Amino acid sequence: MLFVIGALAIGFLLLTAFVFFFPISFVDREFSEEVQEHHNQFLDMVMKGISWVGYMPAAPVIVVGTALIFYIFKYKKEALFVVFTMLSGVISSTIKLVINRPRPSEPLVRIIVKTQQQSFPSGHVLFYVMFFGFLTLLMYEVKTIPKYIKLPVSVISLLFIFSIPYSRVYLGAHWFTDVTAGFLLGLICLYILSVLYLKQLLSKK
Repeated sequence: MLFVIGALAIGFLLLTAFVFFFPISFVDREFSEEVQEHHNQFLDMVMKGISWVGYMPAAPVIVVGTALIFYIFKYKKEALFVVFTMLSGVISSTIKLVINRPRPSEPLVRIIVKTQQQSFPSGHVLFYVMFFGFLTLLMYEVKTIPKYIKLPVSVISLLFIFSIPYSRVYLGAHWFTDVTAGFLLGLICLYILSVLYLKQLLSKK
């Protein structure tokens, strides 16, 4: 597993270096063109809905609300670690300031949703992988959660994780390299958070 995390870290660093020296690349432009080639009002609405969860104030409300549900049902440690997923915002914002990559702009791409801050990495993708990924882990690890809750929560979480990269590019909010870097960094953060949680879990047994 450490080898995998090392490979993810190297991949993220290489992407960061690439984006720093080549803010707008042929690969990014071609990928955005392919994703946005087939669009309609219904798909616009679906993609906006997928991304809505990651915007302010929806994201912190959902995280805190989820943590409160765990806390109410006596899963105090789980509630605390769910709150920790909000650190994704601090991590992405810090890297955005350092790299300072501009957002995609017209006429290079079709802008459906105008966004603030810099572009690299995608904070939405980082947050979704970290929050929904950890939620999926909890559905597997917490044995006392009923199966009729575990399955839908896991399925919905995975749908969000794998649809958000497409959504951000489709909406013209990010480049392909932005969402790829967000996904890699999200996996690294999710791994660290999960290891810390599982160590706490084992120490209680």
